[in-house]
Amino acid sequence: MFGKCIIVMGVSASGKSTIGQMLANEIKAKFIDGDDLHPKANILKMAGGEPLTDCDREPWLERIRDAAFSIERKNETCVIVCSALKKNYRDQIRQGNENITFIYLDGTIEMILSRISMRKGHFMKDNLLKSQFDALESPIGEPNVIAINIDQSIERIIEQAVDALKKNKMTTSEIVA
Repeated sequence: MFGKCIIVMGVSASGKSTIGQMLANEIKAKFIDGDDLHPKANILKMAGGEPLTDCDREPWLERIRDAAFSIERKNETCVIVCSALKKNYRDQIRQGNENITFIYLDGTIEMILSRISMRKGHFMKDNLLKSQFDALESPIGEPNVIAINIDQSIERIIEQAVDALKKNKMTTSEIVA
């Protein structure tokens, strides 16, 4: 018997951290912010304003994969927040793990930009968000993916995520309204 790891994924400002933390609380799971798993070199590079390359992300994705492996082997449940924008990133996280489910927070660039503009002190620039959408390879169609439209209340998103997670043996993508 293995535990379960839920990866809450999506572009910047899609609500990953908020939804991930609330979902972990709701299902009584551990919460891990994937940003906390970046190696020192990545942190220094990002702090210097340099974007990470796929090569830079490899040790970070390995740490996320290893955290999920540890949780599974201890027969626990966790929620990890990670953008996981590309299929090869998700595949690297899946490698060697038995029970990974991705919750894809799906929203349009226009919706996310409108939400960002309502926040005070948020410095996400249009071009940075656009680059996230440009890099995004939709996980819809991959196994063990729940896609949730984020154009609704956070409470409703959590309710839909919990309901979808309760279904056993999910093997194909599920799109939740």
